[in-house]
Amino acid sequence: MAIIWLSVNLLTVNPSALDDPNSPIAGMPVLEVWNANHVIAFKRSMNPSYAGVQNPLFFKDNTSMLFGDAKASVDNIVKAL
Repeated sequence: MAIIWLSVNLLTVNPSALDDPNSPIAGMPVLEVWNANHVIAFKRSMNPSYAGVQNPLFFKDNTSMLFGDAKASVDNIVKAL
């Protein structure tokens, strides 16, 4: 199973909420997308979120990063299919 996550709020898929009790987002409910075989994260850059929290999901072995505008990227993927 692969997951493509499109969201303006990447905090909802940040494993720090569960793994790091000292994180500012500790205890926040999240979707555990990192348990998928492959995750494709759409993002404009590697900058932390607006909350200033880095997302360890981006550095996991099963995550691929696709940089750029998410809509344009999805449009290109659909055209390629």
